Order: sequence, then C-alpha cells, then structure tokens
Amino acid sequence: MSIFQKVTVEPGRAVLEYRDGKLARVLRPGVYTARSDAGYVVVDLRERLIPVALQEVLTSDAMAIRASMSMRLSVVDPVAFTERAADPIAMIYLTAQIALRRVCASLGSDELIRRGDAVDTATIRTATADAATDLGVEVREVVVKDVIVPAEVRAAALELVTAKSRGLAKLEAARAETAALRALANAGRLLDAHPALAHLRLVQEAPPGARVVLAVGGSDVRAPDA
Repeated sequence: MSIFQKVTVEPGRAVLEYRDGKLARVLRPGVYTARSDAGYVVVDLRERLIPVALQEVLTSDAMAIRASMSMRLSVVDPVAFTERAADPIAMIYLTAQIALRRVCASLGSDELIRRGDAVDTATIRTATADAATDLGVEVREVVVKDVIVPAEVRAAALELVTAKSRGLAKLEAARAETAALRALANAGRLLDAHPALAHLRLVQEAPPGARVVLAVGGSDVRAPDA
C-alpha cells in the first residue's frame, strides 16, 4: 500500500519532481501530494547577491590593479538551473571574472585614476547575462565595487593634482597683481592729466590732526586742522 505525504513549496522556491529519472512536474508555491516513487529537488528562486572577490588585473598599459564587483541575480528557469550544470553559479562567476579582465585590459591606468566609473559594467553584465541565460539565471545588475591602483601610482597622481592646484593659485595671484598694477597705471595717468585731483587725493589721505598748507597764487593758505 502506498503511503502519500505532503510536499509544501514555500514562496520564492520551486520543487522539481522526478520519476524514473525524468522530470515529471515543476511544483510552484503550494501544497502537493508526494509520490513515493518520485524524487524531489528544491530550487531557490529568490534574488541573491554574488560577490566577486578582489582580483588583480592588468590595464592596457600593463599596470596591475585590483578590482572587485558584485552581481545581483535570480533563478528564472529552475529546470535549466538544475540540469545544465553541476555548479551554475560557479560558471557565471568565472564568466564575470573573465569579462572584468577584458574590460580593464581595454582601459589605461590614467582613465581609472581620473574616473571612478571608467569600468564599463554594461559590457560585463551583457557577457555574464549571455552565459547565465543558458543556465536558467537572470543577471539583474553588476556593480564594480572597488578599483585599487598601486600606492605609488596614487601618490604620483596626488602630487600631480597638487601641482596643478598650486599652479592655478599662482596664476590667479599673478592675474590679480596685473589687474592691480593696471589700475594704478590708469590712476597715475589720470592724476597727471588733472593735478587738482592729485591735490584732493593728497588731502583725503592726510591723517587725522594733520595740518594741510596749500600754495595759492604764491602765498600759503593754511587749512584748518584735518
């Protein structure tokens, strides 16, 4: 007499039922009657985050950098995910590593230093998604987390930025000094053309309490104390 049991499929999972070595049913969330002559495989369909460990890659100018990234994916075809590869996640992981190396190999070290988004994740995602589709997986996002250049290269880049900043500061100071000298020259020409303005300016600059003496028609006229 056969003994029937219940198979409960939780949300976010699928259960594959095999009979006589062949797929009989794909059980979605719910409660089913289990067959005694069948085998069952549970497949997790929920999104998962796969970190790709920090690895050393070469840029187009042969500089060794280290880069890491993460993939967000989920199983969309539990049958393909179960039957087409012994370890589908490992195969997708390897594809992502190779794609990351190829993208970095097309970039120069200066691009990576200047721009944090220089690594084209769209190219990596496309290459990874192509491999993942055959394995019943959808790659939803690829994010490059860290791009680490050698310490000496970072120091050289910092020195370059500092030198540029200092040069810009000196250039601005020189421009300000030139503008001030130009203004003084213009003022000098104006005073030469109008001596009365020069006398007035002299009176304005006299300190408080000073006595100003003006020569008018050959005689001295003393002005009140300033």
